Amino acid sequence: MPSEDEAPDPTRRRLLGTGGALLTGGLLAGCVGERGESTATEAGSDTDSNTEATTAAPDGHSVTMAPVGEVAFESDPERWLPYTGDYADMGVALGQADGLAGIGVRARFGTHHYDELPGVTVDAESLTELWQGGTGKEVFHEIDADVHVIDPNFMRNRLQWSQADVEEVRERVAPFVGNTVFTRAYDWHDYEYYTLYEAFEKLAELFDERARYEAFAAYHDEVVTDVRARLPESTPDIAVLYPAEVPPESFYPYLVGEGTQSKQWRDLRVGDALAKSGVTDAQAGGGTLDYEALLEIDPDAIAVRIQGEISEEYFEENVVSHMESHDVASELTAVEEGRVFYGGLTYQGPIIHLFQLEQAAQGLYPEEFEDEELFDRQRVADVVTGDIER
Repeated sequence: MPSEDEAPDPTRRRLLGTGGALLTGGLLAGCVGERGESTATEAGSDTDSNTEATTAAPDGHSVTMAPVGEVAFESDPERWLPYTGDYADMGVALGQADGLAGIGVRARFGTHHYDELPGVTVDAESLTELWQGGTGKEVFHEIDADVHVIDPNFMRNRLQWSQADVEEVRERVAPFVGNTVFTRAYDWHDYEYYTLYEAFEKLAELFDERARYEAFAAYHDEVVTDVRARLPESTPDIAVLYPAEVPPESFYPYLVGEGTQSKQWRDLRVGDALAKSGVTDAQAGGGTLDYEALLEIDPDAIAVRIQGEISEEYFEENVVSHMESHDVASELTAVEEGRVFYGGLTYQGPIIHLFQLEQAAQGLYPEEFEDEELFDRQRVADVVTGDIER
């Protein structure tokens, strides 16, 4: 990383140009049957930035992804910077961990899952944290990445960057290639959406890692098909909640929508108790729900999402036991029947999704999946480390 008084090395800039429009105007995930289907909705608005035509160099390549459009590179990016853990996980899955330079918030990137994959490591503490009470342009200049795997509209609409901020970083540091995929709740996202595996395929194009992508996609289909074959005919209506405080007295509601954050729930074919009751997603401005409001909804099961590495002991002590002893929460069907369980992280790429699918299946159907590994850790590790001859 260059110091503040050092200029970036221009020989490392892989950008040739960008085509298409940087939209100013949240999203979608895949599972078996979702990976290849069209989920796009085109936006008609654009700005006057990022509109020059571009052609990849003979030895290079280009990637086209909404909202930026086409971005061409002379060679594969080496040093790369995502903001959210979904794209970070995609890059790790494609064997790019060594070039990962930072992350928005370390606790929201589930690197602890890699501990179960032989030969796969990511030292989260070594990653520059982009959120430092806010996210300024300076850290992007300091990191000096070859590509920012970030939706520039996320920077504008969620982190209060101006269009001029985006253009400065794009022109003086590196291009943006990314689409906000974890939720479909944001009203400013009025352009094409991608499923988890559609976004993953775009990153495979970016890093020229088609073989790893195809190996992951094939194994993903195997795992989800096997899990679905074991599901009961009737699946529960669940509520996905994020505690407003711990121990929780109220929760932020997260609907089982079309974002990548909900992929495991769609894989398991659950119903959404919150949506059926007309609750607004927290990411779309919905307020918190207290236990009285939850009792009116009375979901069959409750998945409590908490960021970071959460132990069973912590969850039992700070969430489950608290709800069991609470005057109102103890009346919830999910509490009475022991169906309150850890709901995982918001951001998941192809690796973390497999862990969270397994975790969700065990939480919803312990009689069928409890203490069972639903995917082969070594097989996943082999793909990440490049051993894909299967």
